Amino acid sequence: MKLTDILKLGFDPAPWEEKGYLLPKFDVQSVREKTYREPTWVHFGAGNIFRAFPAALLQKVLDEGGYDRGVIVVGGHDTQAIERGYREYDNLSLLVELKSDGSVEKRVIASVTESLRADRQFAEDTVRLASIFENASLQMVSFTITEKGYASPEDDLARGLAPERPMGKVAALLLKRFLAGAHPITLQSMDNCARNGDVVRAAICAYASAWCKAGLAPDAFLIYLQDEKRVACPWSMIDKITPRPDEEVQKMLHADGFLDAEIATTEKGTLASAFVNAEEVGYLVMEDSYANGRPPLELGGAIYAGRDTVDLVEKMKVGACLNPLHTAMSLFGCLLGYTRISEEMKDPDIVDFITKLAHREALPIIKNPGVISPEEFLETVLTKRFPNPFLPDAPQRIATDTSQKLPIRFGETIKAYLERGMDVKALTLIPLTFAVYARYLRGIDDRGVPFTPSPDPKLEELSTIVASFEVRVGPQDMSPLRRLFSRNDVFGVDLYEVGLGEKIEGMVAELYSGPGAVRETLRKYVQQM
Repeated sequence: MKLTDILKLGFDPAPWEEKGYLLPKFDVQSVREKTYREPTWVHFGAGNIFRAFPAALLQKVLDEGGYDRGVIVVGGHDTQAIERGYREYDNLSLLVELKSDGSVEKRVIASVTESLRADRQFAEDTVRLASIFENASLQMVSFTITEKGYASPEDDLARGLAPERPMGKVAALLLKRFLAGAHPITLQSMDNCARNGDVVRAAICAYASAWCKAGLAPDAFLIYLQDEKRVACPWSMIDKITPRPDEEVQKMLHADGFLDAEIATTEKGTLASAFVNAEEVGYLVMEDSYANGRPPLELGGAIYAGRDTVDLVEKMKVGACLNPLHTAMSLFGCLLGYTRISEEMKDPDIVDFITKLAHREALPIIKNPGVISPEEFLETVLTKRFPNPFLPDAPQRIATDTSQKLPIRFGETIKAYLERGMDVKALTLIPLTFAVYARYLRGIDDRGVPFTPSPDPKLEELSTIVASFEVRVGPQDMSPLRRLFSRNDVFGVDLYEVGLGEKIEGMVAELYSGPGAVRETLRKYVQQM
């Protein structure tokens, strides 16, 4: 069973169907031809979340006859991933959804019609991308490039019309679209960052502004990008856990006779495969504000709503019902020796911890967005998503870039308490999360065994700070902790100014007191709640 066989004349679907594989129900070749002539959707970011969610939503729409165009995917950071994950399989892929009840759904995704490399060394792809952006039929350019992908650093701005960063490349393509008739377009971020539409516009306009000042683009180009009726940048909230391709899933596929289950590692370290494994649950809520129409993704399960509703959904997920719990449990998981989130969910102390953290400290500042109930969302997280034994997600992956996550996932909650006149000093489990972060930075687990903390742009700096903190009998030097917990950039607030610094210092001292202290401290504060 090979993916490319599906497109050949005389293809026999019987072996696939017998193994439970769901095959495309639409005319793949017809959709590819229409998309090539009149493209409507281009997506930047060829990773797992794209294939497992936006592309899969479109697949459902195509299967049900609700649309006749596919999506064109663009990769730029690692062009080898395009070769190894897409082109080797004629842009077909396999989505393996691992369900909490133990069942598995295997669906061939054929909604991706082309895969292109946004790199000047690939001249043919460069020409094709320009022609797509110049085509008036193009409606939406979407992104899953992670929050770091939206940067517009000075050195890239200085490269003029040959930028290397993703947003610079898109800005250059938008300039071609402007010069070809200033056709309307929507730039739709699908990344996990608050008010992501504003982030997109700010990044694109930074390049345009620099080019206009340098005389490389007409001033009208910047005006075009700032016009919401011609260039829309709607907000969105996306949520679906898509870990890296898992070897256990690979073994299962091999047992089926599926021959395209190999996992390749590119020179840049990307894991590329024809299959992607993901959880069954997913949410995509988007602001229904488009300048040139859009694909009908609501037919596949996406939710369209007003901007205020999208903002409320984002705050619900990022501030209470998912992201804070993930970060908090990942820090404890690394210290307590766990390598799977699902295994952590068998630990009564950790389950009690994240349940009380959500219900008693995070949810009180969350407003119901209406389209998704916070209580139902949280219940699904705690009973289906995190405990899913078939989802190979690790606390070590979740702990990546923690210093970048804490201000949003917890700092904003503290600010909301202050704005509403609520008692910040009554918080216990959020301060405990900050305290365990200081313990995590030491890189020594609860048994006293060294481990390597996950990658983080501030890891070396922050680890150096906590390295000088030692628990002693009698008076202790708390200055290293003060240097850490006064950092607005790490925690979103100065924890001493809001009245939590000393409380957290005491928790850190307990966490550092010897082998087993992490477990004892966790249990102590959870049981107090």
